[in-house]
Amino acid sequence: MLHCLVADGNARDGRQDHVRATGRTSAQSYAALLKVLATDAACTLICPADAEAALPRGADLAGFDALIFTGSALHVTEARPEVERQLELMRAALDAGLPVFGSCWGVQVAAAVTGGEAARNPRGPEYGFARGIVRAKAGAGHPLLADRPTCYDAPAMHLDAVITPPPGAAVLAGNRLLDVQAIEIRRGAGVFWGTQYHPELDLDDLGAMLRLQADEVVEAGFCRSREAVESCADDLEALHRAPRERADLAWRHGIGPEVLDPLCRRREIANFLDRLVRPRAYG
Repeated sequence: MLHCLVADGNARDGRQDHVRATGRTSAQSYAALLKVLATDAACTLICPADAEAALPRGADLAGFDALIFTGSALHVTEARPEVERQLELMRAALDAGLPVFGSCWGVQVAAAVTGGEAARNPRGPEYGFARGIVRAKAGAGHPLLADRPTCYDAPAMHLDAVITPPPGAAVLAGNRLLDVQAIEIRRGAGVFWGTQYHPELDLDDLGAMLRLQADEVVEAGFCRSREAVESCADDLEALHRAPRERADLAWRHGIGPEVLDPLCRRREIANFLDRLVRPRAYG
């Protein structure tokens, strides 16, 4: 059995917002997905932003096969205890030699504890999708991106990003808005694989996240009004419910199989489990 520790990146208010938008926390969504990708996965959920967050009695990081960091509404540049606690967890996990995966917030936390810089992306945010992601030289044969095409799109929702990679990190993919869309970071015996985009998000969840950040989407010029954001979210939810029957919506929003097909969309998480975690746990 794979014992996975899932760290919800949000503070309490962020978790409450996420539950209102999607019906469950980010960690709960990730845990459900991990069970789909690995039927032998047992997930322990933790909220490291909280002062009282703790592992179950008698457990420590050595008892887990992997750590997964979710997204978050927090910013690593904020000097807040909710952020510092998560930096400490990432540092401890890597020092313990634990394989770590993170999307969006997780990438930024990993970069911050290993000498990189994460901050507001000066080239602008990505709302809805990261378009035209292309493998870097280091990503050409990297197992995190196994079975990804040379160029692909992925769900994305972020203002912040890794601006300067940590020393020695392998940047695996990028696009015109961001040089670091996928990365491998090593610290001691620990290995981090992650993406700035969100391979874990289904299209209905992506629609809910757009609604949650509607004001920011309008302010960034991606939509002209909140009503336009709602319309886009409605389309994504309809496409999630009936992807084969709503080819019109896929065409309208330029959504191809790398996003539509759940197996394609989740490749990085599956590759992390199959290529990094299983060999360590069962080898």
